Amino acid sequence: MTAAGRRWVVLLAAVLAVGLAARLGFWQLDRAAQKRAWQAALDQRGALPPLGAAELAVAPAQAEGQLHRRVLLRGRWLADRTVFLDNRPMNGRVGFYVLTPLQLENRAEAVLVQRGWVARDERQLAQVPALRSSTDPVEVSGRLAASPSRAFELPAPASGAIRQNLSSAAYAQEIGRPLLPLTVIQQADAADDGLLRDWPVPQAGLQKHYGYAFQWFALAALFLGLYVWFQLVRPRLRSP
Repeated sequence: MTAAGRRWVVLLAAVLAVGLAARLGFWQLDRAAQKRAWQAALDQRGALPPLGAAELAVAPAQAEGQLHRRVLLRGRWLADRTVFLDNRPMNGRVGFYVLTPLQLENRAEAVLVQRGWVARDERQLAQVPALRSSTDPVEVSGRLAASPSRAFELPAPASGAIRQNLSSAAYAQEIGRPLLPLTVIQQADAADDGLLRDWPVPQAGLQKHYGYAFQWFALAALFLGLYVWFQLVRPRLRSP
């Protein structure tokens, strides 16, 4: 290949590399814009008045539009149906997320409530902690989520009080009671029952996308700088 041919090949490779890196940078900025819109919608929903039991959706398609809304519900705990989600740390300690169905007042359905976190007894791993659950009507405030907290688990049949994950639809069939396709994440202003509720705040992750965009634009600038140095500047410096 002649020297002129090599120069054209290097130029083409540089244009492709710079163009691809810049395109990926703009793609990350576009993702950040989408996440920013999602965060704004989430904040807007969170600022709306709380939903009551009568307003909670039964159909999954309608429930999607209620996610992240605040709720204020009355009902009775189905304490004998409580499930403990394993391997859920909080504040650096090992423990469980406590899930209990709440039988809604004046409705046939119940709703799963992620009530809080409780520490695990490391000396008796198979033992579940004792909870203070009143049989009287209670008032629960929280926000709506699509499902309880999920963690990685190997394929295995779910049964017993201690589980890795829980599906509302599957659990409704198991207990023979209708459950709404929503989960209430109970908030910290609830009654004192010994449970921690230091839940992670939902975040869109904007900084991650901005960081990736900066890396891609920096890589595009590096490709361009290398081409200019080795193909334009350096040959001129070396020529007499």
